Amino acid sequence: MHINASIVLYNNPIFMIQKAIDSFLSTSYNVKLYLIDNSPTDILKILSSSDKRIVYIHNPSNPGFGAAHNLALNLSISQGVTYHLILNPDVYFDYGVLEKITEYMHVHEDVGLLMPKVLYPNGKTQYIARLLPTPWDLFARRFIPIKGYLNKLNRRYELTFFDYSSAVEIPFISGCFMFLRTNTIKETGGFDERFFMYLEDADLSRRIGTVSKTILYPDVSIYHEYQRGSHRSFKLLLIFIRSVFSYFNKYGWFFDPFRKNKNQQTLHQLGWRKT
Repeated sequence: MHINASIVLYNNPIFMIQKAIDSFLSTSYNVKLYLIDNSPTDILKILSSSDKRIVYIHNPSNPGFGAAHNLALNLSISQGVTYHLILNPDVYFDYGVLEKITEYMHVHEDVGLLMPKVLYPNGKTQYIARLLPTPWDLFARRFIPIKGYLNKLNRRYELTFFDYSSAVEIPFISGCFMFLRTNTIKETGGFDERFFMYLEDADLSRRIGTVSKTILYPDVSIYHEYQRGSHRSFKLLLIFIRSVFSYFNKYGWFFDPFRKNKNQQTLHQLGWRKT
């Protein structure tokens, strides 16, 4: 089995990236890891010196998260690799995770995108498998800091009522860990490069969901540090807002039948009940 992966870097701490690298390379499979470094300097190139399975690409023009991953995705497609993993530098996982995911994908050929259960480093569940967002979902979560209201909103949008007891189809898979079937990407295209950062994963999940299944697979778990940069940086907040406008200008702000139907199907499948 041959699997490629890509990690997009931008001035990340070396110790953090190394954990992600070690997690991916600790496998019985034949793997190759692309480090796409959008940093101004190539100081992180040192990370590629310890293992010949690592390919370092310095990309100082910094075209964005999705555009950088597309460089590696296109290489995987041209090489005929069956699976490609989009991996964040703040994610790590145990030996055997890749094997179990690949076995599931091999059996379920109708799955084009998969994400395992995501945990915080303390072991608590991270609810980042979501419905397709509405404008209100994104606005309220960012600008209405009322805990009781947000808990109620997130119970539906983040599907926090779901107990992660079985593999289910979820319409919005987080970009922190996207295990992709490359034939599906050949059909849908990779990341939309109009999104510099934020919501490019929602967009790709949505497009994949029109031709194959997008699955949350809770039989294995990964750990995610979850930086939440747009909550700490005004610059990143502006980038997030631009992505919001790009996303809803593309699919519709208030009239979006696909979003409505897909979300309703998901909620019905998971046994959603209003409280």
